[in-house]
Amino acid sequence: TPDYETKDTDILAAFRVTPQPGVPPEEAGAAVAAESSTGTWTTVWTDGLTSLDRYKGRCYDIEPVAGEENQFIAYVAYPLDLFEEGSVTNMFTSIVGNVFGFKALRALRLEDLRIPPAYIKTFQGPP
Repeated sequence: TPDYETKDTDILAAFRVTPQPGVPPEEAGAAVAAESSTGTWTTVWTDGLTSLDRYKGRCYDIEPVAGEENQFIAYVAYPLDLFEEGSVTNMFTSIVGNVFGFKALRALRLEDLRIPPAYIKTFQGPP
């Protein structure tokens, strides 16, 4: 979603993406965003119960990696509503748990992750 403007409450991830031959970088970035948020390989009966648009990750930018052939940085924004409050496990399982075996990609690496204060405040511990 190139016209998406990130929010202060979004969790922002930067993935280094190497698409399979013939897969455009924009499609690879969109696939990472979908698969790491609301996408699945099968039909789920609960899909009709809620609007997935509220929960889906969005690839809002993609740029080539300087000096590397067919490698791109895909920037993905995730809404806070996608994640369980105060759970690092849930956050990482969603963002990186299932996406690394994705067929549209030859290689994928999480390069950066920015967690907003709104999510950090949901964790127990000192202020």
